[in-house]
Amino acid sequence: MIFVELILTVCTLAQPAACDERKLVLESTTGSTSNCMMQAMPYIAQWCGEHPQLTVTRWRCARPGAEGDKI
Repeated sequence: MIFVELILTVCTLAQPAACDERKLVLESTTGSTSNCMMQAMPYIAQWCGEHPQLTVTRWRCARPGAEGDKI
């Protein structure tokens, strides 16, 4: 199985300027980041439901390790 990272930029509701990035690892049959982009919304909705104190402001897909140590 191939993996793709869904990278969320999230901010707290209490302090909207306090933002961070969270990574979700998704299984993919193709490893395609464009496929990840098309299928990301249900994962984002589930994550938001599990973290009601945070809001997702941006998101993107990347191959694991492609982002380096920026996060």
